Amino acid sequence: MPLPVVSIDKLAFGGNGVSRIDGKVCFVPFSCPGDEVSLRITSQKKSYCTASIAEVITPSPSRTEPVCPIFGSCGGCNWQHISYPVQIEHKRKILSEILWRGARVPADLIDDIVPASLQYGYRSRLQFKVAIKNGKLRIGFYRQGSHQVEDASAGCPVAAPVINETLQCFRNVLQSYPDVENVSQLSIDAGDSGVVVVIHHSGSVTSKNMSYFTDRAAELGPCTGLFLKKEHQSNGDKLWGSSEISYCMNPVDPDMKPLVLSYPPGGFAQVHQLQNNAMLSVIRRLGAFSSTDHLLDLYCGNGNFSIPLAAEVVSVTGIEGHAESIRAAEHNMELNNVANVRFFCDDVPTAVRRLADQGHRFDVVLLDPPRSGAGDAVPDVVRLQPDRIIYVSCDPSTLARDCGLLSGCGYNVVTSVPIDMFPQTYHLESVTLLNRP
Repeated sequence: MPLPVVSIDKLAFGGNGVSRIDGKVCFVPFSCPGDEVSLRITSQKKSYCTASIAEVITPSPSRTEPVCPIFGSCGGCNWQHISYPVQIEHKRKILSEILWRGARVPADLIDDIVPASLQYGYRSRLQFKVAIKNGKLRIGFYRQGSHQVEDASAGCPVAAPVINETLQCFRNVLQSYPDVENVSQLSIDAGDSGVVVVIHHSGSVTSKNMSYFTDRAAELGPCTGLFLKKEHQSNGDKLWGSSEISYCMNPVDPDMKPLVLSYPPGGFAQVHQLQNNAMLSVIRRLGAFSSTDHLLDLYCGNGNFSIPLAAEVVSVTGIEGHAESIRAAEHNMELNNVANVRFFCDDVPTAVRRLADQGHRFDVVLLDPPRSGAGDAVPDVVRLQPDRIIYVSCDPSTLARDCGLLSGCGYNVVTSVPIDMFPQTYHLESVTLLNRP
């Protein structure tokens, strides 16, 4: 039976190209819009199928040569073979289509995407998997659909150069580490003040383990802080150096000095700092904050937005469920001499319900939930009667679901701005403004 030949029409959330075979949608990994390809069907479902490329018959003019030598086998990037202008064009289309399907948001309310000025070398945080295979040390990422480690011997092209430099130093040191079989992961964070590394150890962390790395501190290049963390341990044991990673956020007044925020090793922070500041600028523009506004920042993390926005409003209340993040937020408040912010460690839906029950009201609510979205909090957010809701999302599907819920409560989308935080992948962030008519 001859292989089906199709043209790739567009890209889907998840990274696959989209075509049709006999009217059925077919998802094709590592294809590019404009490709003419022959396919091998890999799975058949009732409403769609998936296929692999047997041959690229006519390559799309938008195809480009991947930078990474392990692209296609590594489970990280999935769009290095697509030119950057086409990547961002389709990210905007993906957001538009998902918001229309899930919340009937018209396409003309989707703003232009904010592109990344750095398409490579942008990630300031990476977790490298570590394994031994046939006596050889492998440090890299899981292969597509497996837990086999693909060795990133040349480093990672989307990582900040200092991370790759640090990685090579650790690769050299781990070669002779006698207990290397028990090292499962290296977490490397590069801040504005240095590089902090956490070694994840699945065995017992002994004084011998610690002294091995301490004695070789001079061999670890740019590393400015080192932790050893055993399995199921919430916080690692500090071996030496810095205990936090810091980065800068832009103040509202460009003549003022930047705000310095920090987070602990293993804590959460945005991985693309230039775009993190770009996202803050979009929030400022959409929020149109007033000196009389009371702002509620839900899922506030380490105060990433709370603290930079504090100068523009009368008060900020930040709520976050992770105690470590709240400790970092309170530290950042003190570090930047911010007095009009209060942080609370609590389950967000529970805390919002309590605020609503107590009759609190906020002018603006800023939501920055995890991928699962803010659905459980939406009914009580509405009870707070904010004039404006600003929703920062890393998942268009849960954003669409929550916008649909908010629409049913009288809050309609004014505009949604896609932001490319993760070039070479299908992932995208967005900032959406909703208000009441």
